[in-house]
Amino acid sequence: MGRDGGGDSGPAPEAGEYGVSPLENPDGTKPGLAPLTTQVDRKAALELVAKVRTAGRGPRTGYDRDEFGYAWKDSVDGIPLARNGCDTRNDLLARDGQDIRHRSGSDCVVVSMTLRDPYTGTVIQWRKQQAAEVQIDHVMPLSYDWQMGAARWNEDERERIANDPLNLLPVSGPANSAKRDSGPASWLPPNKLVRCSYAVRFSQVALKYDLPVTTADKRMMLAQCGG
Repeated sequence: MGRDGGGDSGPAPEAGEYGVSPLENPDGTKPGLAPLTTQVDRKAALELVAKVRTAGRGPRTGYDRDEFGYAWKDSVDGIPLARNGCDTRNDLLARDGQDIRHRSGSDCVVVSMTLRDPYTGTVIQWRKQQAAEVQIDHVMPLSYDWQMGAARWNEDERERIANDPLNLLPVSGPANSAKRDSGPASWLPPNKLVRCSYAVRFSQVALKYDLPVTTADKRMMLAQCGG
């Protein structure tokens, strides 16, 4: 990775236009969210989504972002990329961005990059001065997690899901703002090519943290992969 004033980064990770298939990225350490286009992959996607259990969405009472720890905490045990000296946001920008430049004197703080946004299918030339143009999306939103069972978790578990790279994608700021805390029945990426992949990633997070989704959300997730 280059520094700001030290040249551009090295070659981008080998990936498709929008990143790596979620089926080939079960820990979330590889970039992006590539489409699932083959019959074999879609069958595997349906089998994975089918494993997710369902339940009703509980009340939002008591939810606060602070219940999941302070934002982008590096010192969270039990998840990839933790305790590497960089906060979670910069880890994710570095994971998914191309042509990355870091702040002068830093191997951590990303100040510019190119992002091929899977949610919108657009290319974003991002600069830190316009930070909100790229936001880090919690694929399975924290408020949704709270309503589906995380309200009963301890603080450590909530910090893990909030900072786990499996649950995080740098995406278009406006798209992330439009999503808010919606499940798949209420919001899907505008880029239809990655909707099955999005359903898989949502399912991977739900399964890892033993959280259910609503019946409507599961139905929509299956439909995106041809089920």
